[in-house]
Amino acid sequence: QLSTLNSQLSTLNSQLSTNPPFVLELTAQGPGPDQQWSRRLAPGESYELGRQRHLPLCVAWDERVSRRHARLRVANGHVLVERLPEAANPIFYGGRAVDECGVRPGEQFVIGGTSFRLTEAAHDAPSPGPLPVEELTFDRQELRNVRFSDADKRIEVLTRLPEVIWGARTESELHERLVDLILTGVEHAEAVAIVEPDEDDAVRVLHWDRRRATAGAFRPSARLVGDALTKRRRSVLHVWETHSAAPNDYTAVAGFDWAYCTPVAEQAAGPWGVYVAGRLGTPLPSGRIPPEEGGQLRADVKFTEFVCEIVGTVRRLNELERQRAGFRQFFAPPILAALGDDFGSELLEPRECDVTVMFCDLRGFSQQAEEAADDLPGLLERVSRALGVMTHWILHYGGVTGDFQGDAALAFWGWPFASDQSPINACRAALAIRRSFAEAQERADYPLRNFRMGIGIAHGRAVAGKIGTSEQVKVTVFGPVVNLASRLEGMTKPLRVPIALDAAAAEIVRERMPAEEGRVRKLARVLPYGMESPIDVHELLGPLSETPDLTDEHLRRYEEGVEHFIAGRWEEAYRRLHDMPADDQAQDFLALVIAQHNRCAPPDWDGVVRLPGK
Repeated sequence: QLSTLNSQLSTLNSQLSTNPPFVLELTAQGPGPDQQWSRRLAPGESYELGRQRHLPLCVAWDERVSRRHARLRVANGHVLVERLPEAANPIFYGGRAVDECGVRPGEQFVIGGTSFRLTEAAHDAPSPGPLPVEELTFDRQELRNVRFSDADKRIEVLTRLPEVIWGARTESELHERLVDLILTGVEHAEAVAIVEPDEDDAVRVLHWDRRRATAGAFRPSARLVGDALTKRRRSVLHVWETHSAAPNDYTAVAGFDWAYCTPVAEQAAGPWGVYVAGRLGTPLPSGRIPPEEGGQLRADVKFTEFVCEIVGTVRRLNELERQRAGFRQFFAPPILAALGDDFGSELLEPRECDVTVMFCDLRGFSQQAEEAADDLPGLLERVSRALGVMTHWILHYGGVTGDFQGDAALAFWGWPFASDQSPINACRAALAIRRSFAEAQERADYPLRNFRMGIGIAHGRAVAGKIGTSEQVKVTVFGPVVNLASRLEGMTKPLRVPIALDAAAAEIVRERMPAEEGRVRKLARVLPYGMESPIDVHELLGPLSETPDLTDEHLRRYEEGVEHFIAGRWEEAYRRLHDMPADDQAQDFLALVIAQHNRCAPPDWDGVVRLPGK
């Protein structure tokens, strides 16, 4: 008996070593001809079946299938199907309603109006079935010389292509429409599938259909799909012997003796394509395609190539337009023009550079939110209008909108193109934003009335570009200068000015900005809360034509007062500050500090005002 057992084990091991391993394949077929899919089931794995779209076995078309209906466990050449507690309808197996069943290859179970058939399919290693007796690849020049014998019919089918592309609301609907179009346009095609390469040199079928619904499922050749979509990236045709005796679950002998695969070229998605299979009208005795059949197949490939090229081009254009529409919110027109269609350009990669950063924040938002508690959509509309004003002037002056934080906007200049005008353009944008909000205060019915803004601008080194994680990327800027711009924006409240600059930005404005566009004055030397080093804070003002009461002489005397204040000569500082016009609120900050100490600097005075908070 032991000798017999050893002999049987030896025979079994020999069979396992010479025969390819088998995997199971589950095919779902709903009431409609386009309601179908096939999925491979790996040994030892567990799968959930239901209407939820994220499930590996999704049956979204059948309302009698619960969102999570059944669990399938693959083991020992069969599948154990178990009804989940939340499933509303039973599972039918062998004509009886059951809560669980063991399904073997060739058997099926039914849920609602959908049947699920289990088959045994040879595992791709890496390509199933017999080798083709003829393999042809096609390039555009060769196909350009192919003539259609039925051009009028092909053109009639192609007139439906715009509806196929633009009428599809989802990817799956596009696949369904595309399969139907190819079946209509390729008269000798018996089956069409939308395919993409899967792991382990396998094939993932996104959608398929056959001309005869009763003919059953088919499985595309992994070798052919791999050759066309990943290796050669062009149309590849395989022809098999008509009388092949290979296992009957391969494309070559599942009622077909030819198949070709054509890629759809698009940049956004991975490789995918159209797989077409059919039968020759003439048997293939010599391993060569008969001339008349070869001409017909070449015409079919040309037609499919034409369809795939149009689909790929339209999808690329759609993707570019979506990207451009998204980037239009962040990039000024000159930057978009320089980028062209290359939104994956190295220009967008993060790099260290000199940038000018602006933080612009709404004033009065909290009060507005309390007053509009019963009309939050209306408040959101007003805030959006305010942010729109900021964004308009940022883009108008060539800036990049890096982020929105509630009722604040972050922008920066100097990337992706360096320019010595970046700090000046940032200041121009800030003055334009201030001017727009000031004008809004003059109109009682204007949506932005009662909103004011505070702006902080800093200049320095930072990393700018596409920054983020593998899940989410945004175009923004990173570095200490960003934090400084945010702090400057916060200082506009206690300093009672609308626009605050750091020393680097202020120096550039003094040297390069024409006085008829803007002016600057030093406000104080302060130590922001949480920072170790004091900074000189400056105010950006409009030209004399906009603020005639605040002359250049006023600005000069103000800065003299600031220097007296820093040096500890507070009596002189107080007199200089009080030479300002009465409506100039900037003087109030230092005047209050001086008044709190009876116009005498403390004994340990170092010229720095320490701010108590952010």
